[in-house]
Amino acid sequence: MRVLRDEWLPRRLKRELVGHDARTGPEMGWASKRNGDWLRVTVAAGFDAFLTVDRKLQHQQNLSAFNIAVVVLEAKSNTFADLQPLMPEVLEVLPTAPRGQATVVRIVTLAD
Repeated sequence: MRVLRDEWLPRRLKRELVGHDARTGPEMGWASKRNGDWLRVTVAAGFDAFLTVDRKLQHQQNLSAFNIAVVVLEAKSNTFADLQPLMPEVLEVLPTAPRGQATVVRIVTLAD
């Protein structure tokens, strides 16, 4: 799968996306794009999924207008130490994440 990683994700997280072609916007030459533009160029470039920590994205954009799966990571912070434990579930949901909507991945605690 081709996965565009949010530029706010740690670079080391790319190594956790085993078996996927994972890139960032800056790697693609897409600096300073807004979310709507970002999603349009991502779809046009043939990406299958967008991996982000932007919890507001699904409320700010009409994701159903974009033929791409959006996977939102929810952790205490966007550090590698906090996000890395989410990666096994990310790898599990990526192949079946529905396009045009957000799939949220978070660590479930007893309080949840």
